[in-house]
Amino acid sequence: MRIHLDPIGGVAGDMFIAAILDAKPEWYEDMCASIRTAGLPQEVELSLRPHADFALTGTRFNVSELGTHEHHHTPFVKIRDMLSHSTLESGVRQTAIDIFCLLAEAEAAVHGKSIETISFHEVGEWDSIADIVGAAFLIDRASATWTIGALPLGRGTIDTSHGKLPVPTPATVSLLEGFSFDDDGLDGERITPTGAAILAYLKPQQFGVAQGGKLVASGTGFGTKTFPKKSNVLRALMLSTDVQGAALHDMVYQIEFDVDDQSAEDLAIGLTHIRSLPTVLDVSQTALFGKKGRVATAIRVLATTEDVDKVFEACFFETTTIGLRFGEVKRLTLDRWEKQFDAEGKKWSCKLVSRSGATTLKVESDNLIGTKGYANRERLRREISTKYETLDD
Repeated sequence: MRIHLDPIGGVAGDMFIAAILDAKPEWYEDMCASIRTAGLPQEVELSLRPHADFALTGTRFNVSELGTHEHHHTPFVKIRDMLSHSTLESGVRQTAIDIFCLLAEAEAAVHGKSIETISFHEVGEWDSIADIVGAAFLIDRASATWTIGALPLGRGTIDTSHGKLPVPTPATVSLLEGFSFDDDGLDGERITPTGAAILAYLKPQQFGVAQGGKLVASGTGFGTKTFPKKSNVLRALMLSTDVQGAALHDMVYQIEFDVDDQSAEDLAIGLTHIRSLPTVLDVSQTALFGKKGRVATAIRVLATTEDVDKVFEACFFETTTIGLRFGEVKRLTLDRWEKQFDAEGKKWSCKLVSRSGATTLKVESDNLIGTKGYANRERLRREISTKYETLDD
């Protein structure tokens, strides 16, 4: 699934949660239970209610504390330790910690401190903690790729615990380096630090919804502010990436370079290290004749858009190249997954691929290493593939 965010009014933690839950209300109870698991006190209430303004209807998520309480600074390390020792699901726990780390790093950069000494004021309150843990749950549950349109810039200043600050605030600016902004002429804060940290974690590609996909659900999440003649909403469009068994376009980086002064033996070692990076999808090489008739090797690396700078660094570190050519390209892939099956007294790891509604199967070649003889390996491949070729997962 791909989830496209339209930041019409802006992005905040509560708006993100409301937009996703407006599309997937069945996730609400599990999300609330997850937030309670993180340590949310019973006197803090969570609610999800229908909301409407002059133009749109949608949902608003609210965190409210019964009675009165004093605002206080909460050390980042205290929040990190609380989440680390919680019984949250591992994926949710790590996502929440990572989002808080991004916030702490942004605050540390702005104030010239280490993240271990950072304390949160507004973000340290339970409404923001609940927003981040709730967002982490929904991100983990959705297991989607993310895209987003241009962000509204906002104007003016806001009052904070550090006094009046310009909009966007310095921490928000630090978190959103590289994002595209539009100025719609409206005053006020449009992207909160919590919203910015969620976006910095997601690293969504910024382009329009026209990239395609089958719309399966949509949600509209309201914020607490009101703007003249504009709804303060974040809209989420959930698009299926499976149409007749084929995944629609996503984007990957294609990195290319040539090497003519590195031994084949050492180059093979270097490419193995590049291939081992978690965001690298494939590494291929082709022999060619370079300048002065030298035999050279053309290298092509395919990698996800996440942390691509680390892939660039590895290409320079592991090879003798002094330059790279790279760009984003569209990728079209079939839906595929792995399963294990029992056959002939042992488990076989197989790759299944969905093709226009039918499922085909291929035995992983590593499983056949211990089988001697081409004829024996081919017999096993055919037997297992024939047996499961019409398997419907």
